[in-house]
Amino acid sequence: MPEPANRPAPPTRRADAERNRAHLLAAARAAFADSEADVSMAEIARRAGVGMATLYRNFPSRHDLLEALYTEEVDAVCAAAQNPRGETPGAELEAWLRRFLTFSASKREIASELLTQPDSPAPVFGESRARVIAAGAPLLAAAQDAGEIRDDISLEQILDTLVAMARIRGDAGYLAPILRTFFEGLRPG
Repeated sequence: MPEPANRPAPPTRRADAERNRAHLLAAARAAFADSEADVSMAEIARRAGVGMATLYRNFPSRHDLLEALYTEEVDAVCAAAQNPRGETPGAELEAWLRRFLTFSASKREIASELLTQPDSPAPVFGESRARVIAAGAPLLAAAQDAGEIRDDISLEQILDTLVAMARIRGDAGYLAPILRTFFEGLRPG
């Protein structure tokens, strides 16, 4: 598997510029979470309380904004793998996988739109997948070494299953037994 590309460090920004960028990302995240919302660049700027020039200074295109949203959430998923909660290795892995499932379900609209953008989105997806696998691999290895997770399944297979499960429509009550069955199936014998 290729190593994830090293991302260059972002240029240092003034505090107010960082706040504006954070407001824009928060507004865009909320707008994309609202299936009824008109998610135009103008609407995002309005929700963030900034002008269009500020929006385009931070995100020259819609593709740049979508990619930043997606990358920010991948960063959070990767960071979650590095913050143990003091549970058993199997429980740590399950908590992280549930976090990944939430990410997969909530980012479906953003990922779909990124795939339809004229700029090639493939690098962000490939890099993100490699980063997520690298972050989660130690959790799976620890759970497998502890005998809490079967050793005949890879993290790639687990994540692919969760991505497919994220596409299932239904409320929490409908999805709960499916998830329970999946996680029980990861345990040995």
